[in-house]
Amino acid sequence: QVQLQEVGGGLVQPGGSLRLSCVFSGFSLDLYPIGWFRQAPGKAREAISCMGGRWGRTYYSNSAKGRFTTSRDNDNNEIHLQMNSLELDDTAVYYCARGIKGAMCPFDRRGAAAWGQGTQVTVSQ
Repeated sequence: QVQLQEVGGGLVQPGGSLRLSCVFSGFSLDLYPIGWFRQAPGKAREAISCMGGRWGRTYYSNSAKGRFTTSRDNDNNEIHLQMNSLELDDTAVYYCARGIKGAMCPFDRRGAAAWGQGTQVTVSQ
């Protein structure tokens, strides 16, 4: 059974850091990519990072590049999203999602086959 669960959201001040984890089961990161997405109030869900799948690529959106880093923990079937220099505009619900088998990074929300329940990240003074 395919499952994904995000862990680690919360409240942080501008300039601060948070580390999100996506705990997954039922599939291999070597065959299926996992993407990080976020959705702010009133906005569409956007892809911000991705890793795994065909060719094992890693992807960052322009808004994430230089501030966010994704990594994998093979022993625990987890991927992490380290977010530094957080800004007010980073406030959103963050999701991890699995792409389809053999897909490459990045993939958009229409290419997601399974989603976690999401975790709230709030950047505020």
